[in-house]
Parts: sequence; C-alpha cells; structure tokens
Amino acid sequence: MAQYFHINIQYRSKQRQLLNAILALITGVLTLSYPGFLYLIAGGYLMALGLLMIYFRFPPVIAALPIITGIVIFILPNLIPYTFAAFLGFFGLILLMALQFSIMGFLTLIIAVLIVMNPDSVALFIAIFLLLYGVSNLIKIIQGRNKGMRISG
Repeated sequence: MAQYFHINIQYRSKQRQLLNAILALITGVLTLSYPGFLYLIAGGYLMALGLLMIYFRFPPVIAALPIITGIVIFILPNLIPYTFAAFLGFFGLILLMALQFSIMGFLTLIIAVLIVMNPDSVALFIAIFLLLYGVSNLIKIIQGRNKGMRISG
C-alpha cells in the first residue's frame, strides 16, 4: 500500500516578493543607466538582498551568500563578473531546486554562463537578470491576486 504526501512550504510572502521585485527593478534600471558604478550598484543590491533575506527569516546560509558576495564586490571590484556569476549560479540552483521557479532558474544559470564567457558585458547581463527577475516577481504577484478574485458560477 503506497501513501503519498505533499508538503508545500511557502517561503514567499507577498510583502517579501513585492520588496524583492521593486529592489530588482530599481537596481536593474540603475545598472543600465550608470554602468560605470556597477560595483557600487551590484554590491549594494546584494547587501540589500541579504538583509531582506535576514528580515524575512531565510536560512542563514542562504542569507549570508548575497552579503558575502556584495562584500567581495566592494573589496575587489575587478572580480565583479566572476563573483556575480558565482552568485547567479548558486541562486539559479536554489530557484530550480528549492523554490520551484524553474524558468527563471534556467535563465539565471544561462546568464551566469554568459557573464563568465563575456565579462566585458557584465553590466548588461546583470541588468537583464535584475529586470527579468523583478518583472517575473511582479507577474507572480498579479497572478496571485487574480486567483483570489475568480468567481465561480
């Protein structure tokens, strides 16, 4: 006799998802507008993302990753392509495995590989990732609101 259990763990509150989307969109626009300040923008984004994760009680290992990556970017700005690509690689794996956001997980991994292959275009790839991530979070928020407003009849 087989028994099946389904456990659904919801890490994403709507407030966290909205703050994450706004942070990603603002950072993506800033990255496109001021690519010369990439190390400040990317490092600041990663620090803010880590603080958001701490505030919303993510596991400490996951919350520490963006903070450590941000600190490395501030200290060694020449390593931005590789540190941000490493962060995106790990983040993409988390999206694929834990949060089941597979399309964005694959895109994140692809962008990480593109950054490593072409480090001169790191600002553009980071902006693309941030804008895609922000827009996808906004779409999920809107879809969640529309599910609650359905009228059956």
